[in-house]
Amino acid sequence: MDKVSENPFKNRARGNMPLIVITALFITCYLVSNIMAVKVIGFFDLFYFDAGTITFPFAYMLGDVLTEIWGYKTARNVILTTLLCNILLVVCTQIGVWLPSPNYLDETANAYNHIFSYVPRIVIGSLVGFLLGELSNAWLMERIKRGTKGRFLWVRTIGSSVVGYMFDTIPFVLIAFLGTLTVRDLLLMIALQYFMKLGIEALFGTPMAYAVILTLKRYILKERHNG
Repeated sequence: MDKVSENPFKNRARGNMPLIVITALFITCYLVSNIMAVKVIGFFDLFYFDAGTITFPFAYMLGDVLTEIWGYKTARNVILTTLLCNILLVVCTQIGVWLPSPNYLDETANAYNHIFSYVPRIVIGSLVGFLLGELSNAWLMERIKRGTKGRFLWVRTIGSSVVGYMFDTIPFVLIAFLGTLTVRDLLLMIALQYFMKLGIEALFGTPMAYAVILTLKRYILKERHNG
């Protein structure tokens, strides 16, 4: 019986699996955060923020992992791919809004339309904020890594996020809400979103980044040894 030939791309695909998984999780976290942003959370009728603020820092955490393990160029390519995926999401879900539905499903259709009828300036603000924030975060993280000679991972993750969230939050809020809110409310929204994201990143994102990066480095070393 003829022997089945070995797939020449099998080992290469296995070696790329960690990058594929992290990329998939990164894109998913960003898209989920944008969908969750439809829900506004409020405390004591004083503090308001969208639900995506809770999950968005984990996209930054995965961006840190991408930069730490595979470098800025790879992280940049994943960020640009994520941007295209979000544009595709907006286009496809908007087509769903325009398409007709049966009368007996009006309630479902109205709920769908309410969630996915995007305000153009909010979409633009989200895309601009994400692109500026993630690229600056990845770029600065690599520069800090060089400056610290690979030590003090927490300095890189938090330090880069301090700048990244600034480039993300300020453009988003200004593009999305300038002219619709008072200056005071704009400043409060910027401050609340910025410090919430940074706090979640510091308390939860950074420990997770440590665990994920350590696991990936061990996996990659094991694969290289076995290869």
